[in-house]
Amino acid sequence: MPILRFDRYNDLTDGEAQDRILAARDRLGAEAVILCHHYQRADVYRHADLTGDSLKLSRLAAQARARTIVFCGVHFMAEVADILSRPDQMSILPDLAAGCSMADMASLAKVERCWRELAEAGADPDSRYTPITYINSAADLKAFCGEHGGIVCTSSNARGILEWAFARREKVLFFPDQHLGRWSAHQLGIPLEETAVWDPDLERGGLSPEQLAGSRILLWKGHCSVHQMFQAAHILRFRREHPDGLVISHPECNFEVCRLSDYVGSTEFILRTIHEAAPGTRWLVGTELNLVNRLAEEVRPQGKIVQFMAPMVCNCSTMARIDPQHLAWCLENLVEGKIVNQIRVPEHEARLARIALERMFEAS
Repeated sequence: MPILRFDRYNDLTDGEAQDRILAARDRLGAEAVILCHHYQRADVYRHADLTGDSLKLSRLAAQARARTIVFCGVHFMAEVADILSRPDQMSILPDLAAGCSMADMASLAKVERCWRELAEAGADPDSRYTPITYINSAADLKAFCGEHGGIVCTSSNARGILEWAFARREKVLFFPDQHLGRWSAHQLGIPLEETAVWDPDLERGGLSPEQLAGSRILLWKGHCSVHQMFQAAHILRFRREHPDGLVISHPECNFEVCRLSDYVGSTEFILRTIHEAAPGTRWLVGTELNLVNRLAEEVRPQGKIVQFMAPMVCNCSTMARIDPQHLAWCLENLVEGKIVNQIRVPEHEARLARIALERMFEAS
């Protein structure tokens, strides 16, 4: 039987797609597990077997008995699931267009060029720099780190990973998110003047020999399109209106937003902190809209008020590409024994990426 083409699903209403998802799941049973990231849209998130941030989900998937992992997230998440899962498991992304703009800001070609230019500048990167890639990156960049003595980090362990790196070499190349790297360096007490932004579109990153020599951390010129929308002015307005309110932000936000926040941490940290907070507290939250809206509903019975930091709608538009229609298409093909959108990381690449990930697990 041929693969069911997606164009036949375009005309499904959301309600029809929901019914077909439920029917397909009944037929698949334990053969498939659906993973949903916290930023996923509500009409897909409702079908999740497991929820969490990207790394938590990938580790849970590897422990699952299901042969098929349906990852409702973005491309790099499904790659990590493929790297960490068993050989008899497969990772599927319902829509291949669900990417990550931040991950796309650092490519293997540009990172390799950076490494060459550091060598040409006399910086001897393989002995002086530890490459650190945020988990929000492509598998080939994780493999690059595995090959060059580097490591992967998450938003929750970045500070500890920097400590691990500095115990081995004197400098760090941190990509692709400059804001996470800058905030993590600040947490270690590294002055801002000892960090520099490497612009991959400029020769030698746009940095002078003096800037290279004086920087302990080179921060890749990359950012999250969602978290860059939050500004210090949003926090200052909230504090004027609600002096007793609390502010919590994701470390992908810019430095001033993090500095003005009461708490800074990963999505899991944000959820845990607000769930465990005293009843009646008011929160301003600087992270993705779907997560904030869901959290606001969950804590409303305790009298907690949770509001989104930015005045404009701001969600992860690439993750939102996974809609009920794509999930229905993916699952119904599985029912028919057909695999669509399987994510396969080449074995040589997966092996090196696994080294960088395992270093992170050991360091954490």
